[in-house]
Amino acid sequence: MYKYEYETVGCYFESFGFGVGHLYKTDDFRSIIDKRAEAGWRYVGFIPTAQRATGYTEEIDLIFEKEV
Repeated sequence: MYKYEYETVGCYFESFGFGVGHLYKTDDFRSIIDKRAEAGWRYVGFIPTAQRATGYTEEIDLIFEKEV
């Protein structure tokens, strides 16, 4: 049996990219994944949890699993 936990990560507008579109950034998800891996959790994937009608994702949940 597996146990699942989720961590919310914010996505935000960084700047205008002239000629190449806008630039969006995400909170430091790498350190969250590394910290969870050290604690025995495995990164499984992500789910958008807050999205605007224009398609811009504002938040995602990182999904972690651990066998219990």
